[in-house]
Amino acid sequence: MKTEPAPDVAKRIKEIVARLDMEHVDSSRLVCMRSRGSSSRAIARIWSLPKIWQKALSVEAHYIIEVVSERFDKLSLADQDRTLIHELLHIPKTFSGAVLSHKTVHFDGCGGFVTKRIDGRAVEKFFNELSEREASY
Repeated sequence: MKTEPAPDVAKRIKEIVARLDMEHVDSSRLVCMRSRGSSSRAIARIWSLPKIWQKALSVEAHYIIEVVSERFDKLSLADQDRTLIHELLHIPKTFSGAVLSHKTVHFDGCGGFVTKRIDGRAVEKFFNELSEREASY
């Protein structure tokens, strides 16, 4: 498998983050890579820098969004955006280096618990919002 920087993906990520007001995502600490020759069935993946590595290297949290060229590049621009939104939804509001799973349960601060899912409905909600905001530009 070969990897290379993906400046086109990084540019689109910055646009998505800005238009969706994802203020918790620090684009300067988010790296985009394109892989070729992966045997993975994934279209894209998110990688994190866990706390132990952050402390050992004396660096802040960083994330890598990897797009698998053979799958991602064939998608329409709309489906590429959906894929990137999906990966961004894995980043917690704390930008801590952790990665949210597809189903998370957390305390809501009012005595109850909230279940959040990273699924097609969640992605579509953000994609529609992105489309509406792009149409207004």
